[in-house]
Parts: sequence; structure tokens; C-alpha cells
Amino acid sequence: MFHIFRQHVSRVFASAFLREPDEGATEEAGDRDSNLSSHRVLRKFAYLLSAHWFREGLQALFVISLARSNTTTYGEFMLALSVGQVLLFMAEFGLNQHLVSLLTRKETEQGDILVQVSMLKGMLLACGCLGMLFFVHWQGYSHGLKMLVFVLGIGVGMEALASSFFVAFQVEGNQRLEGKIKAMGATLGFGYGLSLLFLGAAPLILAFYKIVETAANLAGVLFTSAKRASLRFRLPRISHICATGRGSIALTVMAIAAILYNKANIFFLQRFGGPTNVAQYSVTWEMVDGISTLTVTLLLKNILFPLFVKLWETDRVELARLVRNSTEWLLAAALPIMFVLFIESDRLIGLIYGPAYGDAVWMQKYLTPTIVIGFLHNLAAYLMISMKQELLLLSFYLGGLVFNIICCVVLIPANPLLGSVLAIVLTKAVVAAATVSTCQLRFGLISKTALFHLISTAALGAILYLLSRIYLFREASEILALLPVLTLACYWWHELNKSRSAHLC
Repeated sequence: MFHIFRQHVSRVFASAFLREPDEGATEEAGDRDSNLSSHRVLRKFAYLLSAHWFREGLQALFVISLARSNTTTYGEFMLALSVGQVLLFMAEFGLNQHLVSLLTRKETEQGDILVQVSMLKGMLLACGCLGMLFFVHWQGYSHGLKMLVFVLGIGVGMEALASSFFVAFQVEGNQRLEGKIKAMGATLGFGYGLSLLFLGAAPLILAFYKIVETAANLAGVLFTSAKRASLRFRLPRISHICATGRGSIALTVMAIAAILYNKANIFFLQRFGGPTNVAQYSVTWEMVDGISTLTVTLLLKNILFPLFVKLWETDRVELARLVRNSTEWLLAAALPIMFVLFIESDRLIGLIYGPAYGDAVWMQKYLTPTIVIGFLHNLAAYLMISMKQELLLLSFYLGGLVFNIICCVVLIPANPLLGSVLAIVLTKAVVAAATVSTCQLRFGLISKTALFHLISTAALGAILYLLSRIYLFREASEILALLPVLTLACYWWHELNKSRSAHLC
């Protein structure tokens, strides 16, 4: 087992880092000559991962400092951010996925398409803000909480405007530029927030950190795009805007349904449990969902989804290979993450957030299955969008929203914390069962052989853990338990990135 691990680790590092330094014409010529199949996934992922880690590091420092300073304020911030994420998904997700297809097919009209999409996003944001004002009034929030929701909601929602240009960078394979701009915005935004937090500023003043970050990202993408001679920005016709809107309406409704069934339990929790319970839930959900978001956003949405769209049109055999390799690696990567979060929940929550979040420890154990569920569901969802099965996917999401509301109404009033956890886990499982089974029938996401290897390595890890914990200290037994699955994950990651087939990005 160790020999296989060492062999494949060396291959991965060799393929990832031992390349020619010139990323321009030399790399393109090499691609044409060797016909790489890796689509440079690892390199693109590394660019975004470094920027994401930098931003997430700053955000984690800010959030942890806020959580340690005041539980109630932290809970109110998490509630406000959840409202902002509803705005963001409503304006961004559907249009961004449609934008990938438009930019792929009409490379010569990028400027016109970006203007059309940006105007549509602005309209959706305006409608969303009106809905947000109605919602906070309907819920009877205090004046201070209303203002906090409004400021943070606007800051998060405005990210949709910058993301249009980030999508253009992703389609072009220019993830490096995207990473630089996001790192700059994170430095300014969280630098502002951390400085004022340590100075003891009022929560409403702190909330402007998100507007600072978003404004910096917007300035970066606009400045970069203005320097590109290939882009021509013209005021679009109303008919063109309507056509773009019609093409993305299913995805937009889908995005609204998805974010609502992910966030509805927080709104119910605020109503029946208050901001302190929202803080308890948010502590563990931010940790669990943050890991899923890392993979979904960086690997699936920003890298693999544009490839899925292209390969569905050009090479479906290569698409099937890429999908199977992606599924195998996601499964192998999910298991060790779930294991660590489950076993170490007591240490992680206490060490990071302090002793005030005792309920978050047991909630994290319940929430860990959402990692593997989220990995597989999002892969299947992006694949269904690539195959132009948006209406079928929309029906799954709407069904999930109805199911989630029923769970929230039934489970949360009697036991707010447990009900919130069960509502999100059950909903995600039901929606994932529908999307994954659909793609399994079409592509065979995971073969019987791969499933056997996964189960075998997981069982071996469980045996090693149960035996070693009798004789070894806690950390050593956990490391032994992880080794078999990590070996398999390393091997499947190499398969995802290997450069032997005759297909180009």
C-alpha cells in the first residue's frame, strides 16, 4: 500500500510542478504536440485555491474574532449574511451558468454579453432588495438588525456584478488573474473589518467590510477589462437583454430554490430560537459548508463546469471519462474530511470558537454527511446543466424546497437546534438522490470496481482505527485510519489530471 502511495504521489507532484516555466506560447505549443487530457485542472485549481485560502484565512480570523467577542452579534451577522446569500444566488447563479454557455459559443461578442448579463443582474438585485425589505419587516426584526441585514445583504448581493467578469476569466482559463483580484479585495475588505473590530466599533460600522471587499473586486475587474482591446462594451438592445433573460430563467428560479432550501432553517431558527441558537448552528455550519463550498466553487463551478459545457458539445466520450474520474476523487476526498470533522468536533469547536459553543459540537457530527452529499449532488447538478436538463433539475430543486419547508415547520418549533440540523441533512439527501441517480443512469458516475475500492479502503481504515486506538494515542490512530483512503484519493487525483489522452482544454 505504501509503495502505491509513494508511486502515485510522485507522479502527481511531477505532473503538477515539474513543467516549463513559460505559460504562454511554449505551453500552448506543448499542448498541441502532446494533446494533454488533463485540461490543466490542477494548475487552474491551484491558482484559485491559493486566492481562496488567502481570503478564507482572513474571513476565518474575522469571523472567529467576532464569535469570541459576542455570541449575539455573531448570530445576527450570520443571519444577515444568509439573507445576502439569497440575494447573491438569485442574481448570480442562474445567469452565471448561462453565461458560460454564451461565452463559449460567442467568443467574439464577450463585451456585449457581459453588459447584457450585468444589466439583468442589476435588475434582479433591485427586485431582491425590495423583497429583503419586505421580509425583515414581516419577521419583525429590531431596527438595528434590519439595518445590519440591509448593509450586509447589499454587500454580498453586489458580488454578482463582479462575478460576470470572473466567469469570463474562467472560460478563458485565466484563473490566475481572478485569484489576484479576489486576494486584493479580501485584503481591503477584511483588513477594514478586522481593524474596526479590534477598535471596538459598532456592529453596523463593521458590516461595511463586505461592501468594501465587493467594491474592490468590482474596481479590479472593470480596470482589467477596460485594458483589453478585444472587449467592446456597447449599450445592448432591449430585445437582446430579454433573450438572455429567457435563456437563464430556469437556472435563476433553480438558484432561488436552492439557496432558500439551504437557508430556510436559519430563518426558522431565528424565529423559534433567537440569535444565540443561530450562532450555535452557524459555527458548525460555516465549518462544514465551508469545505463543501471550497470544492464546489473552485473545482466544480470554476474549472470543471466550463469543461463539461465544452465537452458536451465536442467530445462526450472524454466528458464521460472526466466525470467518472471526478466522481471517484470527490468520494475519496470526502471520507477523510468527514472522519476528521466527526472525530475532532469537540477539539475543533472548542479550540477555534471557545467554550460558549458547546451545542455546536454534537451538531457538527450530525452535519458531516452533508459533505459527501454536497460533493456528489453539485457534480451531478453541473453535469445536468451542461446536458441542458435545466427543467428537470429545476423540478428537483423545487421539490427539495417544498420538502425542506415541511421539515422546518414540523421539526424546528419543538427542538430548534436538532430540527434545523435534521431539516438540512434530510433535504440535501433527498435532492442528491434525485440528481445523482439521474446522472448515474446516463454516465455511470462510479463503477462497481471503484465503489469496491472505496468501500475496501474505508473498511481497512476503520479496522486500523479500532485496533490502534487500544494501543496508541488518539492522533496516531486517527492518522492510521486516514492512510488507506488518502492513498486512494491520491491515486484518483492523479487519474483526474493525467496527460495521456488526445483531447485539449
